[in-house]
Amino acid sequence: MESIDTELATRIRNDIVLGAYSEGERLSEAQLCETHGVSRTPIRLALRMLEREGLIRRSEGRGYFVNSPTVSDIMQAVQVRGHLESLAARLMAQSASKDNVLIRLEAAVDEIDRLVSLGRMDDQTLRGLQQQNALFHKTILDGCGNDFVSFTCNRISHLPMLEVGSMVFDRQVLSTDEGVERSLFRLKLGNSQHKVIFEAIQAGDAVRAEGVMREHSNTMVEYIEVFEKRSDDLTLTDLISYTGYDLQNTGLRANTALDER
Repeated sequence: MESIDTELATRIRNDIVLGAYSEGERLSEAQLCETHGVSRTPIRLALRMLEREGLIRRSEGRGYFVNSPTVSDIMQAVQVRGHLESLAARLMAQSASKDNVLIRLEAAVDEIDRLVSLGRMDDQTLRGLQQQNALFHKTILDGCGNDFVSFTCNRISHLPMLEVGSMVFDRQVLSTDEGVERSLFRLKLGNSQHKVIFEAIQAGDAVRAEGVMREHSNTMVEYIEVFEKRSDDLTLTDLISYTGYDLQNTGLRANTALDER
């Protein structure tokens, strides 16, 4: 179970990301205590967590102010995560202990293939795809032998599109047979990249593993900007909706999603 201050940080973080607070708005400890029905101590601990994440900033003598994330922030963070995942793939390919995790990577690839072959995009299938995609990426991050890679990814995982293994989808696209077929095709392409990454790691080809993972990681932004965006200006709300966040949960977790990642 999460500590009360961690749970409070999650709630306040969600409010900031979802736009409940405006950029530069002052966060009142007293108001937060009243809103969440807690004392000042856990609120202060929660605010310190959010300050370390960069979502709020401290002003001398006047408490904290909101630093609302922007689309540009998300895009930059996605680039960072892409480089980190690429590094992790290269390190994994060079690792003497990679044989210990190959079976998990292969199993995730095979299960994604099986789910895609069902030819449907219902919630149960999407949850399975999300779980296997997250397993593939998390296995590489956690097993690459450099703890700071996964640590850094975790530090930005609270932002839309930044959860390890997060996927992108558009419910409107999935509402048509043509959209489902198109989404299944993109999933097949994405899992083909998974297979190449797996084979490169298995063969110890660090350069190929790194290069394909970098290309694979960049597809999320390209998917949104090129294929799914139907208006001129991409908004943070778009990113939240495309990554399928379950807003009823206390955390922003992508539980039903779709993308070639």
